Amino acid sequence: MTKKTTADNIACKNRKALHRFHVIEKIECGIVLYGTEIKSIRDRGASIEEAYATIVENEVWLIGSHIAAYKFGHTCNHEPTRRRKLLAHRHQIQKLRQRVELKGLTLVPLDIHFNERGVAKVTLGLVQGKNVRDKRQTLKARDDQREMLRATRRRR
Repeated sequence: MTKKTTADNIACKNRKALHRFHVIEKIECGIVLYGTEIKSIRDRGASIEEAYATIVENEVWLIGSHIAAYKFGHTCNHEPTRRRKLLAHRHQIQKLRQRVELKGLTLVPLDIHFNERGVAKVTLGLVQGKNVRDKRQTLKARDDQREMLRATRRRR
């Protein structure tokens, strides 16, 4: 179970994930970063829109994420699209591996945030893809909710 994150400590968010997928379970993982990568994330230079996670030999890897080169890094800069190792407990990885392999689910990063100690964490979602009908229903429910809020504001 992940703790609630506020808008202040979220470095980047995967906005498309909630539209494309049903989130079944969330897990918070640490991420192995170089010094210039963490500085770039603090400057809001990260993107996880097209990223996904995979399990290889009992290790979780984040693939497809883009962390921009740090502008003051010069020769010590990192490769922006390299694979990054995610840190989780062994029993969590085994549980995720079973659900991904047997049920055909996918691991998608939902956000990168900083915890109360200032350490970068990734919230991974165990997701199942939505079809077009589900996406339409989600949009309709959101529009209906907005209409109800507007109606209650007008009454006051």
